[in-house]
Amino acid sequence: MEVLILVLSFLILIAIGVPIAWSIGLSSIFTMLVSIPALPACTTVAQRMATGLDSFSLLAIPFFILAGQIMNRGGIARRLVAFAKTLVGALPGGLAHVNIVAAMLFGAIAGSAVAAVSALGSMLGKAMEDEGYSKEFAAAVNVTSSTTGLVIPPSNILIVYSLASGGVSIAALFLAGYLPGILTGLLLMTTAAIWSKYRNFPKGQRSPLREVFRTFLAALPSLLLLVVVIGGIVAGLFTATEASAVAVLYCLILTWLYKEVSWKELPEIFLGSVGTTAIVMLLIGTSMSMSWIMAYENIPQNITEFMLAISDNKFVILLIINLLLLFVGVFMDMTPAVLIFTPIFLPVVTALGMDPTHFGIIMVLNLCIGLCTPPVGSVLFVGVGVAGTTIQKVIRPLLPLFVAMLVALMLVTYIPELSLWLPRQFGF
Repeated sequence: MEVLILVLSFLILIAIGVPIAWSIGLSSIFTMLVSIPALPACTTVAQRMATGLDSFSLLAIPFFILAGQIMNRGGIARRLVAFAKTLVGALPGGLAHVNIVAAMLFGAIAGSAVAAVSALGSMLGKAMEDEGYSKEFAAAVNVTSSTTGLVIPPSNILIVYSLASGGVSIAALFLAGYLPGILTGLLLMTTAAIWSKYRNFPKGQRSPLREVFRTFLAALPSLLLLVVVIGGIVAGLFTATEASAVAVLYCLILTWLYKEVSWKELPEIFLGSVGTTAIVMLLIGTSMSMSWIMAYENIPQNITEFMLAISDNKFVILLIINLLLLFVGVFMDMTPAVLIFTPIFLPVVTALGMDPTHFGIIMVLNLCIGLCTPPVGSVLFVGVGVAGTTIQKVIRPLLPLFVAMLVALMLVTYIPELSLWLPRQFGF
């Protein structure tokens, strides 16, 4: 009975347009009202929200958000695009490859797919159109490639997964994201090259070595952020939370070095990061209350038993979970999806002997596809808006890139070493 109320109330609230954080919190309260009076029900949900947010690891999220906001305003994207253009601009579909490589670099540094799609779309969209690329193809490439930065660290969503999974090492997750993220980018580049050749899109001029070196030096201070943050965590110099504070300090120094953001603009940047943090933290708090209620009702255990009764074959179970997550990603934003479904599916895969770090990468990579799909695909809507086109027109060039992302997902799912090799090399 409680499970039915939880699911139905949540779906009805979403259907009538209630924001997802409020839908999660209200459906949790409605479920509690079945067994206890109103005041204890509301008190319990509030306590679980507060307890869910009482985590030192979560301090990393506002710091990484602030670092991303500073870098998004500080001319980082322009320098990374220039560097990417010298590397891959001469390939078939050159500017498409520039977009993908720049998105992998900028998305990882800024830690936000929305920031990447808006910044790169604004810079490269018109340039691609002027060189003969269709506006729809440029938007499709920008939308799909921008999600790679959520897998390549530092990534806030991997920190959220660490919390939801009960403490999987953030350092291990960060290291595990590199190869899957790069693999996804390479498959997107391959697809873009084939589509560009089919459509006879132009390629650029090969850059001389001196130009490659010059743009590399210009982008080097930005790229070093990844070395400082990830290197410091892996070397044990600081935790992921401490690394996020170091990232903010580094970004402030970089802002002073580039001189593209004045000190008068910093209060606006700080306020913007506070607003984003508030939204994320409300989602985390309400999702943690729902996760507690599901655990209280033994929902994860029941689902584990049900799925293992269907099949004890790891490949079949992983296929079912991937299909369910792809469906969930169409209708739900990534943060609540990770917080709600990690406690449900993680016991299933661990019962089959899967490493939780590997499953975390699968889940994040899977839900990245949902960011590019309507009706809740935030990255899709931003990308289409920046490009000045419509979703209907973007769908056709988007479909081959979707297929590339699905191929990457299947490879990462069924080849564990793609996720686990790098963490193992560093002793995680």
